[in-house]
Amino acid sequence: MPSSWMVGLSCKCPACGRGPLFSGFLSVRTRCRVCDTDLSGQDSGDGPAPFVVFLVGAIVVSLALATEVRYEPPVWLHLVLWLPLAIALVLALLRPAKALMIAFQYKHRRADFQRDG
Repeated sequence: MPSSWMVGLSCKCPACGRGPLFSGFLSVRTRCRVCDTDLSGQDSGDGPAPFVVFLVGAIVVSLALATEVRYEPPVWLHLVLWLPLAIALVLALLRPAKALMIAFQYKHRRADFQRDG
């Protein structure tokens, strides 16, 4: 079984680590193309969103505060700089965060099923 960290960050199937996990931007495939594992029950819900938003918020606010203290730019420049950066970071991090959460859920649920069954 591949590492949950590597599988999650590469957005691959949590069972085999080779097939793509997503069929769209955030839509999880129903079955893996490579190992034919049923992925329809894998869902992270809204779990990754708060983590991503808090992380991006901390990064953007820190950079904006440092820029304000050092250069004192006008407010419109802050909007031009930080709003697109925040949107880009959220879009870049949301998919791997969702895949990582699904990989961890798959790993721990699988261990429970093997113990019980």
